[in-house]
Amino acid sequence: MPLPMPLPLPGRPRLGQAPLLPLLLLLLLVGPVRPISFQLPGKARKCLREEIHRDTLVTGEYEIGAPPGSSTGPSANLKITDSAGHILYAKEDATKGKFAFTTEDYDMFEACFESKLPVGTGRMPDQLVTLDMKHGVEAKNYEEIAKVEKLKPLEVELRRLEDLSESIVNDFAYMKKREEEMRDTNESTNTRVLYFSIFSMCCLIGLATWQVFYLRRFFKAKKLIE
Repeated sequence: MPLPMPLPLPGRPRLGQAPLLPLLLLLLLVGPVRPISFQLPGKARKCLREEIHRDTLVTGEYEIGAPPGSSTGPSANLKITDSAGHILYAKEDATKGKFAFTTEDYDMFEACFESKLPVGTGRMPDQLVTLDMKHGVEAKNYEEIAKVEKLKPLEVELRRLEDLSESIVNDFAYMKKREEEMRDTNESTNTRVLYFSIFSMCCLIGLATWQVFYLRRFFKAKKLIE
């Protein structure tokens, strides 16, 4: 007579289920990035800024829609620069396109749209600007990677989660480094304040001692004290 198979305990994960829970949580965290849309008035300039780490791939798509009822079409310039003013991408009379660049250092990057539509006497409709900017893991094309390396869908997701985990680890390492730098700055500032306080106290004590001896000699000279 064959022995009955043991039933799994209620509430206890089966073998192979527990390691999938962190993967499912990471899949929930990785969601689609939504583009940014805003109105660009005539002869106006609007900029978007973002801090990006070094050696990071940045890609983006933009589209500028013509104002309703306009026969001239959209007219705007796009320029992407860093904090030092270096131009990473520039396009005049931009309507629709893509851009890509790799950062050389951790910096603040700025994407500016400048309208070239003239401001008339009446109310001119605004242009609709749509910007979809991605960097890091979001900027990688995993479909092309899967085709080149012949990866299965599950392997592509695992590659994506691996890159995401590496990005999170790098972010925490950068935050730890910044915290250490700020702590060193605070300790250095506290040490300088302590030394300055000791120096000020010594100066006050020396000044008070000099005043006492000076007044004593003055009063003796005036024969007010012996």
